[in-house]
Amino acid sequence: MKRILQAARRLAPDEDLILLATFEPLPLYPMMRLRGLRHQARRLPEGDWEVRFHHGAPDPAPVAAHEDVAPAEGETPAEGETPAEGETADVYLDNRGLQPPEPMMRTLEALGGLADGRVLEIHNDRPPQFLYPHLVDRGYRYQVVVEPDESARVRIWRAR
Repeated sequence: MKRILQAARRLAPDEDLILLATFEPLPLYPMMRLRGLRHQARRLPEGDWEVRFHHGAPDPAPVAAHEDVAPAEGETPAEGETPAEGETADVYLDNRGLQPPEPMMRTLEALGGLADGRVLEIHNDRPPQFLYPHLVDRGYRYQVVVEPDESARVRIWRAR
């Protein structure tokens, strides 16, 4: 990761950075966006990924802004916007103890098979900051509860 970010810093406005990876590097996208870089990704026939990073116009809002998706602390969501209090999740993933990017990859894979109206709950070692923009992009809403041990439980469902 350090070498990729160093290369991105040295990237001239008319240059591209091409990354070949064995998985789609989803956690890298928001980090590169913060540096003013956009990406184009494609899966190669053998299953690897080629991602081309290039300079682009800055986002109109910070990538980490997701207040429109999760209620602000102390704010009560409108009725029907969230799963009922105490309702159990339809799918539960314990991602604690896994190394990045595995928690995000497992979560996104589980969301791919999640039916409308169902709730996925994940339990991570920490709040999954890099996951939030991906949820927004895919039309999901979420609630985050940080536990006393600083682990995070995140309930995810499709926005209506």
